[in-house]
Amino acid sequence: MVRKQWKFVSVLLVVMLSSIAILSGCTKSDSGNTNANANSNANTNAAGSNGAGADENAGSADAGSGEKIKLRLTGWGAPDEVAAYKFAIEKFEKAHPNINVEFQAISADYDTKLTTMVAGNDEPDVAMMESATIAYPLAEQGKFVNLQDYLSADTEVTPDALVPNITYSAEPGNVIGIGPGPETFVLYYNEDVFKAAGIEPPPADPAQAWKWDQFVDVAKRLTIDNKGRNATEEGFDPKSIKQFGINLPTWWGVYSNFIYSNGGDFLSADGKTLALNQPEAVEALQKMADLINVYHVAPSPLQSKNIPGTNVALQTKKVAMAFDGQWATASLAQSKFNYNVAPMPVLKQPVTTIVAGMFSIFKSTKHPQESWELLKALIDPDASLDVITAGTWMPSHKDWYTDADKLAKWTQNLPSRPSGYKGAVIDMLLNHSHATPTSYVKNFNKIMDVINPAMDKVWLGKQSAKEALDAVAAKAQEQVQGRRDVK
Repeated sequence: MVRKQWKFVSVLLVVMLSSIAILSGCTKSDSGNTNANANSNANTNAAGSNGAGADENAGSADAGSGEKIKLRLTGWGAPDEVAAYKFAIEKFEKAHPNINVEFQAISADYDTKLTTMVAGNDEPDVAMMESATIAYPLAEQGKFVNLQDYLSADTEVTPDALVPNITYSAEPGNVIGIGPGPETFVLYYNEDVFKAAGIEPPPADPAQAWKWDQFVDVAKRLTIDNKGRNATEEGFDPKSIKQFGINLPTWWGVYSNFIYSNGGDFLSADGKTLALNQPEAVEALQKMADLINVYHVAPSPLQSKNIPGTNVALQTKKVAMAFDGQWATASLAQSKFNYNVAPMPVLKQPVTTIVAGMFSIFKSTKHPQESWELLKALIDPDASLDVITAGTWMPSHKDWYTDADKLAKWTQNLPSRPSGYKGAVIDMLLNHSHATPTSYVKNFNKIMDVINPAMDKVWLGKQSAKEALDAVAAKAQEQVQGRRDVK
């Protein structure tokens, strides 16, 4: 459910959204930090799910009363993801015969089209959101129902029932969205390449995960030039490489793992100060850049243009290892070669960043209780089992990881679940995961608009991480507005 190409909300989009909303008079007086008022008169639907009350101004019909109700849902996704949503909707409508769900799958320009809907007072009841783009600008306008009220009262979907780091909050106690499932980051590798080189593959157990120096040593030995010499041998030619040791995506989703592993963060604990220029973050980023510019075990930004996606790059031995999201198992499962997974290399502690889309309920809905029931159906692992077993998604509910029978449904005897999966993915998720910075760093995109050009110089080897980040720290600090996880 994560959009692979992360597009960021431009200043124009946010300004346009705010301006049009004000001009049209559609913006509510509620701020993004105002919790939805519980409505003691909200009714439980026919399924009897014990949901909480919704905003009393929105109202809610009793799903068991026979009143015909129509809900609108918007979302995006690959064909298999859209099919999963449709299947969830079909199950939901069978359980709630008086409710019809209109699903609008928006394949392109999702944020722009949803912005237009909001500006025209034509909001859906439930919508899929991206935390890195449109969700928080809308939350700051008070557009979403506070799902904490529902989570607190529901007996099926509670905070403890969900896996870590898939709920998104505008502030503590004000949940604006819940993800249909988490995505972790892992180290993928070609087993045959390791076997041919006589190198022991990385352990799947997080407690035994490679330290950074171990990883670098192996990456050197698996980086081969066109004359067959590896990066540890005399005469190795870094300008003529046949096989890189590691493929290195340089976006924040990947490098956040190493910043967190090294004890760093994007902001200080109180949210007042930029932390990307602090020693822990700088060291992690420099170590990544050294893979390109010092050890020559990862392709440069220019060389990366000739490196295909993870599945093809590993299969064709363009790279021996690759950092990527859990979602890559879907394409790897279709490839005809022996691959496996391991935890990301460790600096100080094993960590994986969790990223996910989310479903949110608009306050303008006339049926908040029924919208909550629909949201629950959309994040139900049973409804999306096909896309989970294919490798694209992971379950949102914790018992699908801890109950042996449920775990077996989506992990056993599947090409999308190699032998290292339980340690590298499941153990890391449950015990070593960290929230995505987009969920708690206010004004994240504006900060990264300053940071990204500076980091480009680091990846190109034109400046050290310290030089580049120190140079833009003051400008980035101007964009710091605090943390959403701190009151």
